[in-house]
Amino acid sequence: MSQVHTLWKTASGLPVIGGVGKRAFSIAFTQKAPYFASIHPRFTIVEPNHVELVIPKRRSVQNHIGTVHAIALCNGFEAAMGALAEVTIPKDKRWIPKGMEVAYTAKASSDITCIAETDQEQWDNADGDLAVRVRGVRDDGVVVGEGEIRLWVTPKSK
Repeated sequence: MSQVHTLWKTASGLPVIGGVGKRAFSIAFTQKAPYFASIHPRFTIVEPNHVELVIPKRRSVQNHIGTVHAIALCNGFEAAMGALAEVTIPKDKRWIPKGMEVAYTAKASSDITCIAETDQEQWDNADGDLAVRVRGVRDDGVVVGEGEIRLWVTPKSK
């Protein structure tokens, strides 16, 4: 189990009221990659091949029309993808982001749940490119953005 997955299992399993463990994980994750802190992510699910986090709709992530900014969505997608990659990748491989393609499909007018997903076969057979599916969903279930983040997955050097 990766360090990220171990931290998630420990933090999210704490018997405390109000999701303090998940909040602690979210803060710790943003300390590793500080730019992610700009969206104040709240991780809700962290498991191999599936990660979800919420971007709270607050002034610091809004654009000029009062919706969650497109780049804040991309930041959420990349944070979800990064956690997914860390908890899913086989121990003998490494990853780095290679590119992102995203379509904005509706106004992001509420908190946004960012979801990153893969299939285990993708990781088992990864030799170069690997596409992580991402999407953002409003509180009412409407998809506000979707796309993929392409990773470069290679064997670790010895």
